[in-house]
Amino acid sequence: MYPQKDAIMNKRRSFLKSSVVLASALGVPALSKAAVATGSGAPGERVLRMYNTHTGESLRSVFWAEGQFIPDALTDINKLLRDHRNNAVATMDPQLLMLLNRVSAQFGDSQVLHVISGYRSPESNRFLAEHSNGVAKHSMHMEAKAIDIRMPGQDLAQLHKVALAAMGGGVGYYPDSQFVHMDTGRVRHW
Repeated sequence: MYPQKDAIMNKRRSFLKSSVVLASALGVPALSKAAVATGSGAPGERVLRMYNTHTGESLRSVFWAEGQFIPDALTDINKLLRDHRNNAVATMDPQLLMLLNRVSAQFGDSQVLHVISGYRSPESNRFLAEHSNGVAKHSMHMEAKAIDIRMPGQDLAQLHKVALAAMGGGVGYYPDSQFVHMDTGRVRHW
């Protein structure tokens, strides 16, 4: 329908794929076909930098560009945010990714989000609810609409404040466990 736009997108995808191949050949870790080796991305792009504290995996991914989500990047993000207890992968709410991008951007281009919990399978959630305090029986983690994060080097109270100001959904503050919960449910806080 839009041959010029399709050609541009194909060139962009080809460049991104080539960047990953080059990074791999040089021994630079790269999980995503949509990953970019350096920089914060072009104007209008949405970038996430994440580290999974349970699996040790990290990712820097352009997940949204030219007005649309990038499927390969979403696949890689879903894998990183899987339930680490049983490796169950779910499709994360894209609006949660946009919310994470808005919040992390308030701290600068190079901030890495340390993920404590992304998607949580019903089995894992049931186990956690039975064996610890503060786990909702009907957690939004099970709907792939919630994440628990921290940002090393950043004040947790400031992260909490920025997450509240984003008004993107629920925000929980857990200073004893050193994380902030964010979800895309109704706006609320605890």
